[in-house]
Amino acid sequence: MEHEPTVAIIILNWNSGLHTRDCLASLAQLDYGSCFTLVVDNGSTDRSLQHVRDEFPGVTILENGRNLGFTGGNNVGMEWAMGQGADYMLLLNDDTEVAPDFLHRLVEAAEADPAIGMAGPTIRYHDQPEVIWSAGGEIDRARGRTRMAGLNEPDSGQFGPTPRSVDFITGCALLVKRAVVEQVGLLDDRFFAYYEETEWCVRAAKKGFKIVHVPKAIVWHKIQIEKRDDSPQVLYYMTRNRLLFLRSAGLGWRAWFSTLLGDILRTFLAWSLMPRWKHKRFHRWVLMKAVMDASRGRWGPRRIAAEA
Repeated sequence: MEHEPTVAIIILNWNSGLHTRDCLASLAQLDYGSCFTLVVDNGSTDRSLQHVRDEFPGVTILENGRNLGFTGGNNVGMEWAMGQGADYMLLLNDDTEVAPDFLHRLVEAAEADPAIGMAGPTIRYHDQPEVIWSAGGEIDRARGRTRMAGLNEPDSGQFGPTPRSVDFITGCALLVKRAVVEQVGLLDDRFFAYYEETEWCVRAAKKGFKIVHVPKAIVWHKIQIEKRDDSPQVLYYMTRNRLLFLRSAGLGWRAWFSTLLGDILRTFLAWSLMPRWKHKRFHRWVLMKAVMDASRGRWGPRRIAAEA
């Protein structure tokens, strides 16, 4: 590229331990010069923010003072970055580490086509460095489901060498053009966490922006699938926000039927009737609470454990 657009790298920190420090250390190896890093803290009570101050004095820190969720925290970061003149914003999870050329590859792809509004890398598991967690996302509009392309597949180059259109990019690592935010708006704060980036990508696509996966841009994610899937809090947001996504994206009755009866009700019955799922009784309550809150329009943050 003759001219490198300015990229603001936004990392959301919330009691992240040493993850944010490790992420920043990997960013220090980037081969892309026209970027700056912003850590947005959502009211951490551990020492993670102090680690950032001590070891990365050049990093800008914004402190929200409370947990604004993925949506609120990143929206604060994007608004600040745009005020600084950023051409692109990169939302990056604190529990990631990046290849030195990943940002260059993302920006190069986005600059090659004015219609591209969002771009994302191939994301692999940190503890399985050659296995894919996400190569972009797909939406099954008939059943109201989303899935990560390439999930749990060894990365053998199956997605080719060039950028490819996808339905959405996970917020774990998402590059967005300034024009998208100006024309489409920020993340929908009703989601708080989960499904927000999927809805954002759908909103951008409706405005004519392309969403692409850049196969050769690589990020490693320290995600623990089993731990996340067993979390009542995650179950709540994933269930409630899936229903909000169906509504916001304007998906049809088939998607609602499949979601409510084919997935949610079937899961509820299995957890209620099958002895091997007796340990899911509390999760069953969470599932129903998510549906009820969605029906009543109760969005934003919810503290499930405290209400049980």
